[in-house]
Amino acid sequence: MPSFDIVSDVDMQEVDNALNQSRKEILTRFDFKGAQCDIVLEKNIIKLTADNHTRMKSLSEIVIAKLAKRNVPLLNIDKGSVETSSTGHCRQEFTIKRGLEHDKAKTIQTDIRASKIKVTCQFQESKIRVTGKSRDDLQEVISIMRAGDYGIALGFDNFRD
Repeated sequence: MPSFDIVSDVDMQEVDNALNQSRKEILTRFDFKGAQCDIVLEKNIIKLTADNHTRMKSLSEIVIAKLAKRNVPLLNIDKGSVETSSTGHCRQEFTIKRGLEHDKAKTIQTDIRASKIKVTCQFQESKIRVTGKSRDDLQEVISIMRAGDYGIALGFDNFRD
């Protein structure tokens, strides 16, 4: 029976490349000359630090632009609020969401069932496996998922016959 997986994942190599490009741009920009700005990636969290609020805003825009340019889905990036210390230094964290959360998976499964297409779906770890008797049914499910808005970027893997 044909099947495919609905996943929500981010290519961490592309994230790393985007952050390296951001660091290079910060070194060459005039408005960051002599500034104490830093970009650190720890597992699924990007930590930004800057001297003041203006530079933090510019740093955040640079990172988001580079991530978008490298085709990292921005729906899977959760921007935290800017924290300012008493000395004026700012911090901000971007959380990278990887995998489907249980409540999002339930919403997706109910939408698939509501479409009345003859397929079955199972939540496995951080993905949903969809199986059906015909490829056309599976392609119809994919088109429904692309049309829906779930707050995360969905990908479709392992399309098998």
